[in-house]
Amino acid sequence: MAVLSSLLMTFCFLLLTSSFSSAAYLEGLLPNGNFEDPPLKSNLIKTVIKGKYSLPKWEITNQVEYISGGPQPGGMFFAVPHGVHAVRLGNEASISQLIPVKNGSLYALTFGASRTCAQEEVLRVSVLPQIGDLPLQTLYSSNGGDTYAWGFRASSNMVKVIFHNPGVQEDSACGPLLDAVAIKELFPPMPTRDNLVKNGGFEEGPHLLMNSSNGVLLPPKQEDLTSPLPGWMIESLKAVKFIDAKHFNVPSGQAAVELVAGRESAIAQTIRTVVGKSYLLTFAVGDAKNGCHGSMLVEAFAAKGTAKIPFKSEGKGRFVNGSLKFIAISPSTRLTFFSSYYHTRVDDFGSLCGPVLDQVKVVPIA
Repeated sequence: MAVLSSLLMTFCFLLLTSSFSSAAYLEGLLPNGNFEDPPLKSNLIKTVIKGKYSLPKWEITNQVEYISGGPQPGGMFFAVPHGVHAVRLGNEASISQLIPVKNGSLYALTFGASRTCAQEEVLRVSVLPQIGDLPLQTLYSSNGGDTYAWGFRASSNMVKVIFHNPGVQEDSACGPLLDAVAIKELFPPMPTRDNLVKNGGFEEGPHLLMNSSNGVLLPPKQEDLTSPLPGWMIESLKAVKFIDAKHFNVPSGQAAVELVAGRESAIAQTIRTVVGKSYLLTFAVGDAKNGCHGSMLVEAFAAKGTAKIPFKSEGKGRFVNGSLKFIAISPSTRLTFFSSYYHTRVDDFGSLCGPVLDQVKVVPIA
């Protein structure tokens, strides 16, 4: 059933991109984005793909393996949460695909990615001239089901999406595992009279893969102009998680963010303000009803103001409201949020979790 759903999504993507019309809106798997369309058996030596164009719809360089999920030779186990098949990128290996886009528009790639060996592994994602390195040594979900998003702004009507393993390991078979790749065109929201914060409810965000219940990780050091979460910057050392109402409890609407890595997981936005004017920042803090229990504390910063909002999570999906009054000291004010403590799920100590942030709002005080 999962394979059928993925094929339907791919068909929709192909239908949407059948022309280069500026009206085309992209969302869904890339062609063969779940890698379920296999190479010919004659182009496989065990798991290694031979031939630059042997992986349907993709171009490959160096050692790329075609993997089936489950137990592997040598006693390893590869989880493939978003289907049956995946690809593994060996030393300096890459896969790439040309896709039609709208010049100047913002897009987010969503993809399942995980490391396969004990060594430190990095996945480089690029849509030139933009390049990002995603560190994969931190496992946010113990089942290997981590899903990431990465944003880019198109600089032409046709771009090449590249996934590359820039590392060189002693074992050439080591390298990142990719098990699904999707895209979504984003529409950056603007501030309004009622809220100076852009995308304060986190309703505009990356595509959510089919059969994915772990949320989408937003990698660290994402700038606001190309962030997969429009309006927001991920300026920390670790990722934050984009979660949806279908799989998690969110305070309002269809989405929120979960601060999954304590002080190493910060989210920020710069808003326009008037020097000397007073403002009120309000926001909601809660738990995602995902087994994340314990004493939580979210810290918020704006200008010279600080607010610490404690929350005792019992995993029931409750939330509380926080607020902070501040006086602007410059024409722009940085809003920053992070979790003071580190948490893991009570039923899975290998899965990082944390408080949920939603409904961020700033209004001037008369």
